[in-house]
Amino acid sequence: METVGSSKAKQRQQLQRKDYQRLSAQKRLKIPVARNTMVAFVVGGLVSVLGQVLIFLYMRLGFSAEQAASPMVATLIVIASVLTGLGVWDYIGQFAGAGVGVPVTGFANSIVSSAIEFKREGYILGVGGRMFQLAGPVIVYGVVTALVVGILHGLVRGL
Repeated sequence: METVGSSKAKQRQQLQRKDYQRLSAQKRLKIPVARNTMVAFVVGGLVSVLGQVLIFLYMRLGFSAEQAASPMVATLIVIASVLTGLGVWDYIGQFAGAGVGVPVTGFANSIVSSAIEFKREGYILGVGGRMFQLAGPVIVYGVVTALVVGILHGLVRGL
């Protein structure tokens, strides 16, 4: 049997819960989804345009269209790595969000960031060892996927 005191305690608890939910709803961050989507789209597009400009540049230097892709990727990796090392990439990432997560630049940023984070542990064990903590699984996944696709391609062509 409920007593009057426990009934009032339950009512007080329900009021506190409602007050908390109301206050929580007021303080909840309003995420500008449309703005974030547009900025990510535009910045990601600009990174892709930069990649295409680099391909045209390398083609003018004598590379074929297929050959120009490799130095373009390497150049984007160097740019993202240098900007990460200088601390500029953090500001670009805060503004652009997923737009700079274009696979090559985002991957370069993540590797350099983890290397910088563990610099205090030394260049061999800190930078060298920790840099591949993230890169290792990604590289293994890429190699295994390439192997499976290669085998499937060979089987399909053999038919």
